[in-house]
Amino acid sequence: MKLVAGLGNPGARYAHTRHNVGFDTVDELARRQGWRWDGQRSRAVLASGTLVGEKVLLAKPLTFMNDSGQSVAELVRFYKLTLADLLVICDDLDLAFGKVRLRERGAAGGQHGLEDIIRYLGNSDFARIKVGVGRPPNGRDANVGWLLSAPQGDERLELDAAIALAADAALCWLVEGAQAAMNAYNA
Repeated sequence: MKLVAGLGNPGARYAHTRHNVGFDTVDELARRQGWRWDGQRSRAVLASGTLVGEKVLLAKPLTFMNDSGQSVAELVRFYKLTLADLLVICDDLDLAFGKVRLRERGAAGGQHGLEDIIRYLGNSDFARIKVGVGRPPNGRDANVGWLLSAPQGDERLELDAAIALAADAALCWLVEGAQAAMNAYNA
């Protein structure tokens, strides 16, 4: 079994914001596979199905971004997964807007949702896909407003394209593994 956790904030107020690209990516995966968000466990909504003979669980933690670790760690433990079976998808302020990067493991890089997951798991040896949302033009003091705002116009189109690319990378990770996905999707 594989677990793909998209990070974001629950509720209509945060829908399609920069901070919710993880939610949007797992929504895209579920849409492509025809999987329904009809489950709930460990403070997350779940969709599931089978890819190449293996069960796949998609999760959207309902704990808000910065507290994602408790939900994700509970799911990993409940389903008795190894960290090699976990993929987390989130936003990244330091990655250029619209860029997608997959790593097999590593530090959180200042992403508070990843920091919390690492804290609860006690380990950073799990794959992650980061979607670049860029930095706000007004500097670091504007980070929160930037993350919690929804891009408009051409930026929305560019971010939607990045979300689709992140979904492609996640599918490749699920079917072919981390190394193949990194080779194919890390520009």
